[in-house]
Amino acid sequence: MITHVKGRLVEKNPAFVVIDCNGIGYLLRISLHTYSQLGDSESCTLHTHLSIKEDAHTLFGFADREERELFRHLISVSGVGPNTAQMILSSLSPKDAQQAILSENVSLLKSVKGIGGKTAQRIILDLKDKLAKQGVVIDQSFAQHNTTREEALSALTMLGFSKNAIEKVIDKELHEGTIEVEELVKIVLKKM
Repeated sequence: MITHVKGRLVEKNPAFVVIDCNGIGYLLRISLHTYSQLGDSESCTLHTHLSIKEDAHTLFGFADREERELFRHLISVSGVGPNTAQMILSSLSPKDAQQAILSENVSLLKSVKGIGGKTAQRIILDLKDKLAKQGVVIDQSFAQHNTTREEALSALTMLGFSKNAIEKVIDKELHEGTIEVEELVKIVLKKM
């Protein structure tokens, strides 16, 4: 099994990279999280996971071991393949994905393209105990952040705003710091 690839970064794309290792170019599929971690350095090391199917051998690359471990946990869930796991890690940071699983935040997992309610619940059911055994604990500020997000989202959709339009504004405001629901709703209303 190939555990990591170290070499010269030849091509960088949000979906994949090509790394030249002594004259051999390896194409590794990556998440947006890994893409953002790579930076502009020409020298690069990525931890890998090799997915073997009857019609393809696909190498996935990860910025760190924790992301690779979460990827492997995700693909162990029935109905979640490597592409879906990569989509989860592109939509959510590894920390956010872990916190969503531990805090049983089905709606956050459902916000990932290709994840429905049943799959989100299955991910939580299968992985919550595994993550807890690894020592991953619920971050209380994350739980509060998501409660605030959901309450603001609910209030604004009741006012008739499109969920897709307001989610980005809400997430941007929450990313900047802790804020109360009422204040968040007022800020979003001003920006819409």
